[in-house]
Amino acid sequence: MAGRKSDFTLTKLDDLFTTQAQREEEKLSKIRDIPLGLIDDFPDHPFKVRDDEDMLQLIESIRDRGVITPATVRQKEDGRYELISGHRRKRACELAGFQTLRCEVVDMSRDEATILMVESNFQRSKILPSEKAFAYKMRLDAMKRQAGRPRKENSDPVGPNLIGTRSNSLLAEETGESTSQIKRFIRLTYLVPELLEFVDQDRIKMRPAVELSYLDEDCQRDIVDEIDMNDATPSHDQTIRMRKFFEEGKLTTEVIQAIMSEEKPNQKEKITLSMDRVEKFIPKNIKISQREDFICKALEHYNKYLRQRADRDSR
Repeated sequence: MAGRKSDFTLTKLDDLFTTQAQREEEKLSKIRDIPLGLIDDFPDHPFKVRDDEDMLQLIESIRDRGVITPATVRQKEDGRYELISGHRRKRACELAGFQTLRCEVVDMSRDEATILMVESNFQRSKILPSEKAFAYKMRLDAMKRQAGRPRKENSDPVGPNLIGTRSNSLLAEETGESTSQIKRFIRLTYLVPELLEFVDQDRIKMRPAVELSYLDEDCQRDIVDEIDMNDATPSHDQTIRMRKFFEEGKLTTEVIQAIMSEEKPNQKEKITLSMDRVEKFIPKNIKISQREDFICKALEHYNKYLRQRADRDSR
């Protein structure tokens, strides 16, 4: 009996390890080097891929060690692949002259892929407001569609209002943002590209931007023209008044011009530097985040030189 029990135990252990080995082999079979020409970017991918200093570092890393963490793709019906995560790695491979990208092929629906795409990109150190805006909108829409599908044991779908409430709360828990802040970000998706870029540049703050998002495209473009002409962005109070005029059907080009021409109490004259003009004086080893400090120190040094020269001339 003892021998039979021992044999039975060994058999069970063998089955366990065999199953684990099969799982590992199955996982490895899904990781492969896929030609870059067969990989399509995720539709309406909200995160920008920048050819900046971080990209240069990623290119060097990939040249030295290859792609350590595989990108994630799903196969499409036409046999091509859709990139879920790894857009920066794909771009780095292209710039490094590679022909393939190491990928893990996963079996996912479009909504599942959207949620994973947003989650993986939120690990970035810096995310622009516009990127958050479209990412939150895409993910929330996907979550609502998933929540609205009835389960097999329940043929009745959840009501649309309840779906929206649950999805908003769940997204707030997962991201650490309040539901009201998430709604503000999503409102940014209604801005024309020029105004959205001003938000990314921190020239327009969140609350004024949200007010402007309720205006139609023509009014928004009139505001863009006034910003370009006066080199001044509207205050929160000005955007509140413009939205009120718009809702009353009274926001004309003349009204926008009148409101935008008002001098704001905190309005200060700004100096705009053209990067094309100053970039040639900045050493390439200076990081983008350190360039402002470099320019200020250069100006401080030049100012000191001018004072010394003035002292010599006065003697």
